[in-house]
Amino acid sequence: MSNQIKKLAINSALEAGDLILKKYRKFGRGTIQFKSKHEILTEADKISEKKILSRIKKNFPDHRILSEESGDSEADSDYIWVVDPLDGTTNFSIHNPLWSISIGVTYKKEPLVGVIYAPFLEEIYVAEKGKGAKIYSSSLTNGKRMSVSSMKADKAIHAFCHGHDEESKKRALKYYNYQKEYGFDCRQLGSAAIELAYVASGRVESITIPGTNPWDVAAGVLMVQEAGGRATDMNNKKWTLDNKDIVASNGKVHSALIKAFKESEAI
Repeated sequence: MSNQIKKLAINSALEAGDLILKKYRKFGRGTIQFKSKHEILTEADKISEKKILSRIKKNFPDHRILSEESGDSEADSDYIWVVDPLDGTTNFSIHNPLWSISIGVTYKKEPLVGVIYAPFLEEIYVAEKGKGAKIYSSSLTNGKRMSVSSMKADKAIHAFCHGHDEESKKRALKYYNYQKEYGFDCRQLGSAAIELAYVASGRVESITIPGTNPWDVAAGVLMVQEAGGRATDMNNKKWTLDNKDIVASNGKVHSALIKAFKESEAI
């Protein structure tokens, strides 16, 4: 079953990504809509979600779907598809290429499959529980096994993100300031899914997100784990779909990250 799910997740991400890549090339910011003061929606979000959800419903009609734009289908199933049809919408809107499609699948609340597709970068990241994580070109050729970096805290480059509520933003900014003062480097790339894929592929050492949503990270969590890293909440406990905070890292810097975040909150 997991292999069938993985194939559908990959094909759905590729199809949706190729559709909205055409929109990206001629996108104008005047067409954006606001979901909240700091959260935008584009036609591309809707097109991508429609394509992905239709594929899931056709092939796995009994499965539950949790998607950013459509919400929770609340189907009674051990399988949950967790979908972000366009992660990094603001990047998309300003023609920054760091945006992606993220599809994660859990079984009995455990991550089973994770697929992240960055169309403009022509990279697709794929993870399956117990079978590792790989990065492919968009043609699915030249697959390379992903592995987290071996960097320690003194040389670590950290990524961060945050939820849209004011409290999450304040916590994230405190953490950012702390890392900028006491760490090597810390930056926000604008797509949590890509940032998690970058941790898994060893490009950065960590991503810390207070106030996250499950569709932002469900695929990437498995990717980090299968690449040899760790994903927990801020109390260093195993991450689950119910968690609002996440720390994902190469493992070597994890304890230092937890400590840094707690110290930053005390400031």
